[in-house]
Amino acid sequence: MSPEQYEPVAYGQELAAISHHQTEATSARFTVFQALAAVCIGHEQADDIVAALEAGAVAGVHTWISESSPPHRAEPRFEDGWFAGVRDVASHLRRIADTTATTGRGRAASSAMLLAHLQHSSSPAPQEAPAKDPGPAVEPDAKDVLAAAERFPWALAAPGTRHWPDGEFLDIALSAVRPEERQGYIERLEAFVEQHHERLEELLRAYGPGSRPASHGRYALIRQPETLVILERIKANPFGLRSEWEEQETVFLDDLEFAWGPHIRLSQ
Repeated sequence: MSPEQYEPVAYGQELAAISHHQTEATSARFTVFQALAAVCIGHEQADDIVAALEAGAVAGVHTWISESSPPHRAEPRFEDGWFAGVRDVASHLRRIADTTATTGRGRAASSAMLLAHLQHSSSPAPQEAPAKDPGPAVEPDAKDVLAAAERFPWALAAPGTRHWPDGEFLDIALSAVRPEERQGYIERLEAFVEQHHERLEELLRAYGPGSRPASHGRYALIRQPETLVILERIKANPFGLRSEWEEQETVFLDDLEFAWGPHIRLSQ
């Protein structure tokens, strides 16, 4: 590999390009779900169709990697290392393809809910209807939010309970939901997971149970469904979340901020 591949500027450009492709893929997936719904394809079948396409794309990368060859006239030790690396990468890609083909449940339904929410938000209010006082904002119900988070395969903890003693971390995260965000917060959470599910899956692989960082006793919140709410608040209201976290060990939040990779480290 050439030295410039390790330069920070080049690496930053590479990350920007990958981020662009991920954003485009999310938009394309949303369009595909709309098209499938328009021809009366149900949510479960739509999930299966899109998952098969995405798994096929990963399988294509697997084929390309598996068929790669070391440079011409390379030394035998270099060739051995090359092929060992190819086998490792190919094996990892196969696991990703298998996972991609069997997960993704609920994405079509989430896309439909997001589309309905966007259409409702963009609809003009009737001119003759007087403005109504919406009244006090309703606090998101912790049980309903937890149930919504449990629907996503990112969460490994068993469903049906509040997964941390007394639900303390979920309560802290919900307390950082602003009054204007409380109406329809579950839809907001579902849209967040839909938009960032690849990033969430990578975070789970890199820092979740079985990973090297987790083996040192860190990142304990990664795998808990309520952590989806914490991550959504890290993105939407990081300062508010940090201010609500005062009574808890900050290492939990520090770990999540580091793993998620925010542009600003609030703990510094």
